[in-house]
Amino acid sequence: MEPQQEQIFAEVEDGVATVVISNPAKRNAMTAGMWAELPGLLERLAGDRGVRALVLTGAGDTFCAGADISSLREGDAPQGLAVRAEDALAAFPKPTLAAVRGYCVGGGSQLAAACDLRFAEEGASFGVTPAQLGIVYPASSTRRLVALVGPSAAKYLLFSGELIGTERALRTGLVDEVLPTGELAGRVAEFTRVLVSRSQLTQAAAKEFADGRVDRDAHWAGQARGSGDTAEGVAAFLERRAPDFTYEV
Repeated sequence: MEPQQEQIFAEVEDGVATVVISNPAKRNAMTAGMWAELPGLLERLAGDRGVRALVLTGAGDTFCAGADISSLREGDAPQGLAVRAEDALAAFPKPTLAAVRGYCVGGGSQLAAACDLRFAEEGASFGVTPAQLGIVYPASSTRRLVALVGPSAAKYLLFSGELIGTERALRTGLVDEVLPTGELAGRVAEFTRVLVSRSQLTQAAAKEFADGRVDRDAHWAGQARGSGDTAEGVAAFLERRAPDFTYEV
């Protein structure tokens, strides 16, 4: 599908859904309509059994320059839409990865932080910029940022609104890998192939536990007993073959 003006679109191939932020006239800034569209798109992809991982990226050479500032004149609605979109992304039941080039700022950084992992191309810039506009950053977004980079780094980003490069982003934990120019797409494709080959049972349970869920040990123990994935994984290891996991989220 060819990217058009002001839209979010998705493509699914080999078990990986690629969700693309496209607003090329404004460095892929998110309009109110784009924020509103994202939760429904994610819900449809979550219900697709052929989707085993999700990549979020921007069209062209940038990820997302934040919210379309002109939409802020509409009052509190755009921020509420942004929080709902961010929460929907964080709740996506399968592994998610943000593939970042260029600017990842404001609302773009919210979306990237809501993904499980973030890979970036050298030269990318990250910023959490509400202090530049006198906006109160949402509590849920603040907590997610603190969980990702720690209180001090989160305060640095929030208090100053300054942009940081990939070296500092990697050091603080804001990104997980930094790739040389031209190598991001290949590395993301390679890594998502790994994700697709692994047990969805393990991934789903690990995602819940890592995100703080503390009341589902018995549930996941029961799922493991009934899934067959453990027996298949052990057998494949002993037989020196690739496992054929069948558990589906």
